[in-house]
Order: sequence, then structure tokens, then C-alpha cells
Amino acid sequence: MGLAQANHGSRAALEEMRESDGVVYYSPKTESDGETLREFTAIGWIAEGAPGRTGQAGQAGSGSYRPWRHPVDYDTDAVAASIRPLLTVLEFTRDDPDWGYQLRRGLIEISRHDYDLIRRQMRRG
Repeated sequence: MGLAQANHGSRAALEEMRESDGVVYYSPKTESDGETLREFTAIGWIAEGAPGRTGQAGQAGSGSYRPWRHPVDYDTDAVAASIRPLLTVLEFTRDDPDWGYQLRRGLIEISRHDYDLIRRQMRRG
């Protein structure tokens, strides 16, 4: 079990997620100013439970930033997978030469079709 955080810790987006909804992380770079990666790096399902805030107000080292997070059951057998072989078959990238721009928004909804394709690609390890 792990946690998911999206849209800079916003509560609203996480509250829309329901138990068993799929979650996929896409990483365009190795780090914010790092090398190009363009891989799906984690996949799982929203776990039972509600979003919660991390830390406690006034807790040492927490400052005022207390993001909202949602419990997630991550697929620990999944391996990182390039998006490149899937660009022509994923519904959210097919026929869209600017597919990367929508991923910059943070949390987006994808179809079950796309989730299943990505999951199969990540299980090929």
C-alpha cells in the first residue's frame, strides 16, 4: 500500500477518485530538470479509504505545506515502460501530435482501454 498525490496536493481531484479506479504515473523526465525519460513509472488502484492530509499543523519540519494524499495499492510487479510503442494505440495519444501537453496538467482521466494497454506494457518485464 502506498499513497498518491496529484495536482500539488489538491484535495478536489483526489476526492473524485473511487475505490478500484486505476492510477498510472507518467514521468517525462528523470527529475524536474533531468534527462528525458517518457515512461510510465508506476501503476496501481485506488485503495479503500478517503484522502487525508500529511503531517500535522505545527509539526516540526512540516511547515505550512500539508498536501492531500489518497491510499493506493501499487502493482509491485510492474516495471517502467516507455510510452513510445503505445503512442499510436492509446486513445489519449492517437491522432494527437501534441499529446504531451495534456499530461502537463497533472491528473487526467484515461479510458479503461488505455489503462489496460499500459498495464500490459508494464508487466512485460
